[in-house]
Amino acid sequence: MQEDWKSKLGALLDTPIQEEAPIQEPVKAEMERQLLRVEMEKRNGKPATIVSGFTWDDVQIKELAKELKVTCSTGGSVRGGEILIQGDMRQKVAVFLEQKGHKVKRINF
Repeated sequence: MQEDWKSKLGALLDTPIQEEAPIQEPVKAEMERQLLRVEMEKRNGKPATIVSGFTWDDVQIKELAKELKVTCSTGGSVRGGEILIQGDMRQKVAVFLEQKGHKVKRINF
């Protein structure tokens, strides 16, 4: 009985181990410079800063939204190709986007 168990284990250990293929990290595409609109709207009676005019995919928009939320120290979301930042943060958002190299069209300033 032990002979069978040992022979099966030996057969398993003698099989060559297949090396895993190296995992390739996706190449991060550089965000192209764009003309973006920054405006303020009232949503449910509260001010909200809206950034629109994107031609990027959703992943790039979400990355920029995350950076904007950290810069403004506030919450926000991405919906329908627009970034919504809570509060009247038009000036901070416009300066941040200009520093990133984007052209900013200021609406309702």
